[in-house]
Amino acid sequence: MTITITPRAPDIIRREHSAVAAVLRSILPTIEQAGEEPSERFFDVLRAMLFYIDEFPERRHHPKESNLLFPRLAAVAPELMPVIERLEHDHLRGEAKVRELQHLLLAWELIGESRRADFVIAATDYVRFYLEHMRTEERELLPAAERLLPASAWAEIDRAFSQDGDPLAGAPRDPAYDRLFTRIVLATPAPVGLGPALTATP
Repeated sequence: MTITITPRAPDIIRREHSAVAAVLRSILPTIEQAGEEPSERFFDVLRAMLFYIDEFPERRHHPKESNLLFPRLAAVAPELMPVIERLEHDHLRGEAKVRELQHLLLAWELIGESRRADFVIAATDYVRFYLEHMRTEERELLPAAERLLPASAWAEIDRAFSQDGDPLAGAPRDPAYDRLFTRIVLATPAPVGLGPALTATP
């Protein structure tokens, strides 16, 4: 009797995508609550969101895809190379984009209203870019990977995605990040978080 082992990595990838998508989708509503004179807490909340994106998906999630999943899938499905190359290019651009957002947010905070529009435009573009990137992976790559990759390839990919995971996606809690996640959940306004509105107090 043949025993089929279902790979864990695709489910982990989807859960991690869902976690970052939730944060991404909270960025623009949070900006809309900024008011004419954003509070210090408003900037703290956005900084925490951008740090999370830089720390988890950019530094932990994407390298596993680029170094393990993409090459193994390209070897068994060369017809997917155009999609893989586009997604890999997204990974390279994404890191620079989130760092630029962090800079633009600091400029808005320190220089003032004249820098708001630059951040809003860049944030809107980034949210669209990242959500589309994840949709492409889930629609075009993961089904093919689940269908075509052998168990030997999945064993290594599963090990990698089972380590250094995202606590927002169900990975074991890392106390070092408790302050970060507490700030995002408690300071971000409803319906995303539990905090009050971010509009500056008159």
